[in-house]
Amino acid sequence: MAKGGTASLTIAELREFASFSEDEQLYIERGLDIGLGRGDAFKQWSHRAGDKVAIRQQYLAYRELRALREAIPCETSLDGVQEFMGPLIRITVQDLAHEALASFSAYRFLYERLLGARARPWLPAAFCGAAALPRIRPARRKMLLQSLSEAAATAPGWSEREPCFYPEKVEAEVA
Repeated sequence: MAKGGTASLTIAELREFASFSEDEQLYIERGLDIGLGRGDAFKQWSHRAGDKVAIRQQYLAYRELRALREAIPCETSLDGVQEFMGPLIRITVQDLAHEALASFSAYRFLYERLLGARARPWLPAAFCGAAALPRIRPARRKMLLQSLSEAAATAPGWSEREPCFYPEKVEAEVA
């Protein structure tokens, strides 16, 4: 039964990832490579002008992820919220400012893998806080905030099950 549950969860995660735009998928893959230390992101992701600068910004922002994983506060307490939410919003706004993530779903998909399942309850607040900041263009701000469903914003609880599917960029084989 456990394998069946894991398999169906993996399939649901695959389907969700497939529902994202190509830009969102690529950004999530790059974010996971950088945030989880998978390979040489500069070599793998630097294809256009400006890529190295964007990757460097992401590396710098993601340096705080390890500490954030250890600092996820309890949902029912305010202890540690400031130390957790401040850096999380700062990292989130940098990701949203790249304009590759166009929805809360894509953001949540990336961040629940970067931080783990325990961070899920905090993601709607971090997303809203970052999306509402002046660094995000007004039209983009509106689109991002409207992508957060009422169900996600008011969820009475979140799954504590860790993600199963971690997408990776696969280079096409040249014949």
